[in-house]
Amino acid sequence: MTRICIIGAGPAGLLLGHLLRAEGVDCIVLERRSPAYVLSRIRAGVLERGTVALMERLGLDARLKAEGLVHDGFNLADGERLIRIDIADLVGSHVVVYGQTELTRDLMDAREARGLEVVYEAQDVTLHAVESDAPYVTYVKDGVAQRVDARIIVGCDGFHGPSRQTIPASVGRDYGREYPFGWLGILADVPPCNHELIYANHERGFALASQRSLTRSRYYVDVPLTEKLEDWPDERIWDELALRLGPAVAPHITRGPAIEKSIAPLRSHVFTPMRHGSLMLCGDSAHIVPPTGAKGLNLAASDVYYAAEALVAFAKRGDADAVAAYSDKALSRVWKAERFSWSLTRLMHRFPEDGPFERAMQVAELDYIASSRAAQTSIAENYVGLPY
Repeated sequence: MTRICIIGAGPAGLLLGHLLRAEGVDCIVLERRSPAYVLSRIRAGVLERGTVALMERLGLDARLKAEGLVHDGFNLADGERLIRIDIADLVGSHVVVYGQTELTRDLMDAREARGLEVVYEAQDVTLHAVESDAPYVTYVKDGVAQRVDARIIVGCDGFHGPSRQTIPASVGRDYGREYPFGWLGILADVPPCNHELIYANHERGFALASQRSLTRSRYYVDVPLTEKLEDWPDERIWDELALRLGPAVAPHITRGPAIEKSIAPLRSHVFTPMRHGSLMLCGDSAHIVPPTGAKGLNLAASDVYYAAEALVAFAKRGDADAVAAYSDKALSRVWKAERFSWSLTRLMHRFPEDGPFERAMQVAELDYIASSRAAQTSIAENYVGLPY
């Protein structure tokens, strides 16, 4: 029997576990946090067509279909100008707004009925012998030391988890970019100001008008990393959003008390390879993208798709070549998503080191996008997600 041990029960780990169980592959998921903590994390909310297709394949899309908001386009704003990217017309597809928390809940609620074993509050998770054909994982549960013997370990435990750190420095390489600002986000139970997302480039900085439902909105403004959350009361955030989103949008903003506020730094990172010996990496354990363009969760889902494909081939047919090919296959899509997130971040933010020339280039690029169907098609194709 080939057993797979998955580290991390966020959406990537749970999605992979469900895909493997659906094919009859034995697996176990270890998570150091409690279920309540996992669900408390506020994350992204725009799903690519590929991510939705995976939930459909598992038959876990009932709530997604009932509550998810189908978006046929999104908007780029520059001052008083609003450039709509009509993705339905340009590429014949759409995205679905459905919170990552809700998707995680759907996967979590189905684990017992689907026979997916998940161990929560597994402490001191340590990977051993990953360069051999007999790796194993040790952890502590309720004060008792435990061991899982597995043929392959899959790290879905984030950038700071133990999986990536198990790969020797002589083998792995991190390509990274730290951005000089973060996104200050506010979540509030108020109707959204627009039925589609708006990414805004303003002289005061970037802003994003997003949503989680017809009654819950998520907004962001970029701020220097030196800013403190306590210096941003709700009214200051709403005032800043009204300025940056522009006069056409501001009258439609409904203000309300924050449910959650946070400042998240922006980073681009890719760790290679995504496989070492009997260890595979998925999601944030291998890469981080800026939230511009909503690629984080979706990129994890594509990793999981490739990983599940390789692991099922290995478990059922002994196809070691499929596992060996995983890293290159996944990285090909990872780099394209990183390129899109980086380029959209560069286009819609004012960087501290930029001068008049860089600003003129942004204006020229936005002018080109506004007038070119080819440019809009390229953006739409990447926004809905490149095919697996």
